[in-house]
Amino acid sequence: MSKFLNELKLTKQNLMINGEKVETDNYAPLYSPYSGEEIAQIAMADKALTLQAVDAAYHARGVMAKMPAYQRAEILEKVVVLLKVRADEAAEIISRESAKPIAFAKGEVARTIETYKFSAEEAKRIHGETIPFDAATGGVGRIGYTVREPIGVIGAITPFNFPMNLVAHKVGPAIAAGNTIVLKPASQTPLSALFIAELFEEAGLPAGVLNVVTGPGGIVGDAIVEDDRVRMVTFTGSPSVGIGIRNKAGLKKTTLELGSNSALIIDKDINIDEIIDRCIMGAFSNQGQVCISLQRVYAHEDVYGEFVAKFTEAAKGLKIGDPLDPDTYISALISKGEAERVLGWIEETKDSDATITAGGKLQGGILEPTIITDADHSLKLSCQEAFAPIVVVNKVRSVEEAIEQVNDSRFGLQAGIYTNNVKNALYASRELHVGGVMINDVPTFRVDQMPYGGVKESGTGREGIKYAIEEMTELKLVVWNQN
Repeated sequence: MSKFLNELKLTKQNLMINGEKVETDNYAPLYSPYSGEEIAQIAMADKALTLQAVDAAYHARGVMAKMPAYQRAEILEKVVVLLKVRADEAAEIISRESAKPIAFAKGEVARTIETYKFSAEEAKRIHGETIPFDAATGGVGRIGYTVREPIGVIGAITPFNFPMNLVAHKVGPAIAAGNTIVLKPASQTPLSALFIAELFEEAGLPAGVLNVVTGPGGIVGDAIVEDDRVRMVTFTGSPSVGIGIRNKAGLKKTTLELGSNSALIIDKDINIDEIIDRCIMGAFSNQGQVCISLQRVYAHEDVYGEFVAKFTEAAKGLKIGDPLDPDTYISALISKGEAERVLGWIEETKDSDATITAGGKLQGGILEPTIITDADHSLKLSCQEAFAPIVVVNKVRSVEEAIEQVNDSRFGLQAGIYTNNVKNALYASRELHVGGVMINDVPTFRVDQMPYGGVKESGTGREGIKYAIEEMTELKLVVWNQN
């Protein structure tokens, strides 16, 4: 067991405010989603402690705003070095608190390292542009330029499914841009955030710049969102919570990544053997608890039967079990409540013409990878976000029909199409109403420097380091009159 996790058995996990560990009057046990064992005792902040964290971030904002770009980059680079040294420990923390199979947890740590590396690099590339004022008759004799300035205090609220890398996607760009942060991690995965906060402290981040406040979302989250000193809220989570944040945020900036029921189109000219492994990863990695998890497949009728047969066979071969076993592909969902919800959705399909070709049952408390065919669009598994290892596969007669089905959704994060027809690829890239179109790949593709975000109920704003920095800065115009 890692040093960090060994210490959890001996000490309560406190808040991190103004560079110090702060105790509370209330602690709650954190249990493993897989084994049910108690992992740690986690501090439960109240509104007063949350406001104390906001106060620390507010008073530290001047220090960060004046810190040169190279110093911000150096701090982020030091975190990269420290995290590389403790990568195995970080992966174990993720796996224990979220039941993410260790192979995928190691992949998340590798991506987290890249995210902070990109943040360090982008810290040195923040710039504005010159404006050709003499292009207007009234602008003759004037020169001007824009600069980007830090926005101030940023409230970051992160989910459980990528507890280290999605923290990095908010903390990394915020520090790169010269902001301060109040971070509320998901209640099930606070350890990853507290671990990273320790690394930032070791890397020399000034006190008050990164504050980690654990506790109930209705108390901690609301206090962050409603405080006027917080100038931006960046949130990843459910549409209902995101809409509530938007309604409470007033004139604050908001970046909201709210999930999807991402779809893949398979054209008639595709070699099915070449895409099965990729579809398995897209659908079942991290138990399907990925915002761009492959949830819907629309396969051309010429390849539909072959795809269903081979996809089903591959899904049945995935190993289920302990997340710390390096061979495990599927482990427990984040909570028993989530497993029960999904089972209810599966049960709903039994009253329709849909067919369950794989899975559909719990195995030792773990939901088997599940494939359902001929599912009506009105079923929850088709039109809502499952956030579970479930895929619906339906037959279509054409790419045009498939695009209509993909777009018939309240979500629009990413979509994919496999095709060897350039015309169909271009048509899909133009007609799919989503934030990102993946040609010859599953919608689950993401690297951490690319712009990432959706349309409709999938959210507002964009993540991806450069693009997040744009969201986390204000544009100022400077004009010189030479007349």
